[in-house]
Amino acid sequence: MAEDELVEKTPLEKSRDIIAQLKEMQHYSRTNIEKLSAYWLQLGDELKQKDMAEQVEGLLNHQSKFHEALEASIEAYEALCAGMDKKG
Repeated sequence: MAEDELVEKTPLEKSRDIIAQLKEMQHYSRTNIEKLSAYWLQLGDELKQKDMAEQVEGLLNHQSKFHEALEASIEAYEALCAGMDKKG
């Protein structure tokens, strides 16, 4: 296929690309939660740095909320795409 014959992606294909990118973000979000959990435990238990452990715990809570919201958004977008797929 020549360059001038490039096929434009459909809205459904573009939406699936976005879902794939959101899922990648979700993966990194989960990794961040795991790292923050390890730091929180190390700061609190091993290093006995309560103030820093509390700060990291706050970050962990924010990251967890982001992860949950991202997961809900992915599920909603997948449902929307399923509806687009049935129509088209």
